Amino acid sequence: MHPFRKAVEAGDHAAIEALLAEDVVFTSPVAFKPYPGKAITAAILRGVSRVFTDFRYVREIAGAEGRDHALVFEAKVGDKTITGCDFLHFDEDGRIDDFMVMVRPLTAAVALSEAMGAQFDRIAREAAQGVGA
Repeated sequence: MHPFRKAVEAGDHAAIEALLAEDVVFTSPVAFKPYPGKAITAAILRGVSRVFTDFRYVREIAGAEGRDHALVFEAKVGDKTITGCDFLHFDEDGRIDDFMVMVRPLTAAVALSEAMGAQFDRIAREAAQGVGA
């Protein structure tokens, strides 16, 4: 099991954050522009953990070189079931430098967008204060 998956499944936000590169870029399934930086990425991931229920990874796919990883997940957002994938790329030091999420179906993506929108003031405050760092 990949260390990122293990940290997520354990709800270990400190371990998740430790796996992020300082210059990580997070690409959200529901935002137009990517979010650069460890603080905002960690805050977004904490926000997602507050929004998702019944979260579980169902498949793990590793690239031959070990620097690319895909983790397929299922969860609920409110009463909507969502399926998604975390696409991770690792730098030379083994830290995540590119983190892209894709989700389906559209109704669940809309529910995720609304739920995360409601979290965003808190996410921005946490990122600015370095909460979890």
